Amino acid sequence: MTRSDESYERLADRFRPTFAKIAEGAVTRELDRELAHEAVGLLRDAKFGAVRVPAEYGGFGASITDLFRLLIELGEADSNLPQILRAHFGITEERLHDPDAARRERWLRRIGEGAVIGNAVTETGDGALGTVATAITDDDGDWRITGAKHYSTGSLYADWIAVLARRGEEDQGFAMVRADDPGLSRVDDWDGFGQRLTASGTTLLTGAATLPEDVFWYADRGPNYMIAFYQLVHLATLSGIARAIVRDAAAYVRGRRRVFSHGSGATPASDPLVQQVVGRLSGLAFAAEATTLAAVGRLEHINRLRADGEVPQAAYDDAEIATSRAYITVADTVLRAANLLFETGGASLVRRSEALDRHWRNARTLAVHNPVIYKERAVGDHVLNDAAPGYSWIVGVKK
Repeated sequence: MTRSDESYERLADRFRPTFAKIAEGAVTRELDRELAHEAVGLLRDAKFGAVRVPAEYGGFGASITDLFRLLIELGEADSNLPQILRAHFGITEERLHDPDAARRERWLRRIGEGAVIGNAVTETGDGALGTVATAITDDDGDWRITGAKHYSTGSLYADWIAVLARRGEEDQGFAMVRADDPGLSRVDDWDGFGQRLTASGTTLLTGAATLPEDVFWYADRGPNYMIAFYQLVHLATLSGIARAIVRDAAAYVRGRRRVFSHGSGATPASDPLVQQVVGRLSGLAFAAEATTLAAVGRLEHINRLRADGEVPQAAYDDAEIATSRAYITVADTVLRAANLLFETGGASLVRRSEALDRHWRNARTLAVHNPVIYKERAVGDHVLNDAAPGYSWIVGVKK
C-alpha cells in the first residue's frame, strides 16, 4: 500500500460507518420514495461536505482524487447521494480557487461549518442556447432574483441554492440564495424513473434576495476544469453503482441453495457459469472505477501545475477530452453490468422487494447527463481534426 493509499484509508475510515448506515436504508427509501433527508443529515453530521475544505476552515483538506474515491464509495451505498451533493462539491471546488480571498474564506468557512449547497440552473422552454431568463434586479443595492428553474438537483436538502441568473443582457453568474428565503420555493416534482430521490425538481424565485458579494460572475472566471469536474461526479456515481451491482450479485448468489436442472454446481455459488458472470461483473466494476480515476488524475495534474505557476490551456483541453472518453466508456460499462446482474439467478431476482432494477434505472438516468453520442462525436472530432473540446454542455434552442 502506498503512502497516498494509507492516507486515503485513514480519511475513508472516518466516513465508512456513515456510508454503511446510508446503505442500510437505501432499498426502503427506493421502494417508498422516501426522500433522503436523514441520509443527508448523517453526511452533514460527519462533515462530509467539507472533505475538500482546508483544515483552517473546518474541513479535511483532502485531495481531489480522495474526494472522488469517497464519492464512489458513497455511490455504492446509495447512488442518489453523490448526485444530491454534486452542486455542493462543484461550488466548493470553485471557491477553493477563487482569487477573491475574502469571498473564498467566507464560503469555505460556511461549508466547513456544515452548510450544504444545492443548485437551480436549468430552464426549460424555448430559450436560446447559452442564455437564461432568470434575472437579477438591483434597486438601490437591494438585489433580487426572479425566474423558474428545473432539474434543481439536491436543492430540497440544501441550506443555500446556487442560482444561475443574468444581470442585464450580458452578465451571467451563480447567485447564492438562502434556501429559506421567502422569495424561493422548492417543489418536489421530479418524476424520472431513476435517481428518484435526488429532489431534482422545480425552483421558483419571486424576488429572492442575494448579495452582490455572493454572485460568482462568469466573466471573473479564469480557465478552469469545472465542466470536467461536474461530469466526473456522474462517473463516480456510476462507478459506485457498478460496485453495488457486484455486492448485490454476490449476496444474492451466496444466499441461494436452489439450482437449475441445467446447472453445473451443487449450489449457485459453486456453479462455474454463475462464477463467470460474477467475475465479469467484478471486472466491469473495476474498469469503470479505474477509468473514472484515470480522468480525475488529469484534474490532479492541473492542481499540481497551478501550485507551481501557470497552467497551459493544453492541460485543460486534455482533462476535458479525457473526461469525455471516460464518460463514453463508463456509461456503457455500467449499463452492461446492470443488465448482466440478472444472469446470476432466476425470477426471484426481479422481485420488487429486491429493488435490483434500481441499478439499471439509476445508471440509465445518469448516463443521459449528457448524451454519450455527443461525447463520442466531440472526441472523434478531436482525434481526427485536432478540434478543441467544447467547454459547455447545455440545452436550449438554436436561434
